[in-house]
Amino acid sequence: MRPTVLLYNPTSTSPGKQRLPLSLLAVAAAIADDYDVEFIDGNLIADPASHIIERARATGAKLLACTVMPGPQLRQAAPVCKQVKAALPDLAILWGGYFPTQHHEVILRSGYVDYVIQGQGEVPFRRLVDTLYTGGALEDVPALGYNDNGTIRVNPRAPLVPLDNLPWYPYDRIDVSRYIGRSYLGDRVLSHNSSFGCPFACNFCAVVALSKRRWIPESAERVASIVGYLQDRWQIDALEFHDMDFFVSEDRTAEFSERIAGRGIRWWALGRVDTLMGYSDATWESMRRSGVKMIFMGAESGDDETLKRMNKGGRSGTNVTLALVERMKHYGIVPELSFVLGNPPDPEADIEATIRFIRRLKQINPATELVLYIYTPVPQEGSILLDEARRLGFRFPETLDEWASDEWARFSMRRDPRTPWFKDTTRRRVRDFEAVINAYYPTVTDMRLTGRMRDLLRALSGWRYRLEFYRWPYELKALQRLIHYRRPETTGF
Repeated sequence: MRPTVLLYNPTSTSPGKQRLPLSLLAVAAAIADDYDVEFIDGNLIADPASHIIERARATGAKLLACTVMPGPQLRQAAPVCKQVKAALPDLAILWGGYFPTQHHEVILRSGYVDYVIQGQGEVPFRRLVDTLYTGGALEDVPALGYNDNGTIRVNPRAPLVPLDNLPWYPYDRIDVSRYIGRSYLGDRVLSHNSSFGCPFACNFCAVVALSKRRWIPESAERVASIVGYLQDRWQIDALEFHDMDFFVSEDRTAEFSERIAGRGIRWWALGRVDTLMGYSDATWESMRRSGVKMIFMGAESGDDETLKRMNKGGRSGTNVTLALVERMKHYGIVPELSFVLGNPPDPEADIEATIRFIRRLKQINPATELVLYIYTPVPQEGSILLDEARRLGFRFPETLDEWASDEWARFSMRRDPRTPWFKDTTRRRVRDFEAVINAYYPTVTDMRLTGRMRDLLRALSGWRYRLEFYRWPYELKALQRLIHYRRPETTGF
């Protein structure tokens, strides 16, 4: 009988919407030939702690591995792992992902998480599993963090592994049909990661610490083969690519687009404004034929000086964003733009500049989707924004339990960060504007909104939008609550 490893996926950002646990599938692929893997999904199980305890006892598993992002995942993962460790002190608990990469010391001093893996996890995970089950030294496991009798140790990272050298996800170890969703993209939607990392250094972004400005892609041929397999096996008609940046290589994008053209697959992915603006017309035409329906990009701010402080200056200026949304209108591809409002040192001025810029975007391409966040610091050394935030009194939590609190869960969602310089009146300014513009330009991704409801939202918000009077939009917020308006920044699509 092969030894068993338990893989735990805490509840996601979007309650009720289950996506394939891609990060766990990736590490499972590294051990699936020699170990049994058992997936435990907090999105699908009402009491994951009890289930983990029961399965660990039944299988004799020595390791529970958990992927953790800040926000809802962390909020569930911390108390669940604390309960599991209390019941099964000999069960090793490992965390990987964004949060452990950035906050390993807080995690390893918690007393209920034994190990963290930083960065790309497949090779370190395999080494750790072999060490725990067959013997070996922890110091030989790359990228591993652990508490050595009160001393926090982190081993050097291993070289990044090309994704084409890694096995496909072990889809046979999971009930994929439970993760097929319906959305704006299609009636049978799945998800995939086709690359790891990002080569850019935006200083408000958690990806920088995770990948150290490296981008490791699957080849266009492999990605197209996976798309074909998912379509043939589960009859999907759409796919979400959750890469940190899908579009780094124009050659790869063009080849992939040509390979899947005619399959009837609609797709969505994340990219960067200046990269996509540099694509040729021929590549954009190939993308259109391939079925890309929407592209998510970080516009971030309506102020060029703020973009420079974010390390998004130069070719990523506001004029480039305006040109790109106009170009995408020509190809019938919806731009989905995220903005980070309220950046220090002058959050009020940053918000006003971005509001004016968003109005210009909507005038050029009304179909542009908006995702509005409030600036939230990330632990990136050398970041001008983080240095300014610390100067203004910002500090990260010092314990894992504090990180898992309601207050810091809201912080991690970048909706209400409660940073020292961000006043309630400023926060209300953002949310009031959001209510008005979401009513005047209802999201195209909410399939429940009828034409009549869209007309009503636009009619009620029209005078506010035309007069730029955003204060106290109580009637719009009440109507949006009544119809359960879908917010892309918290629910996806």
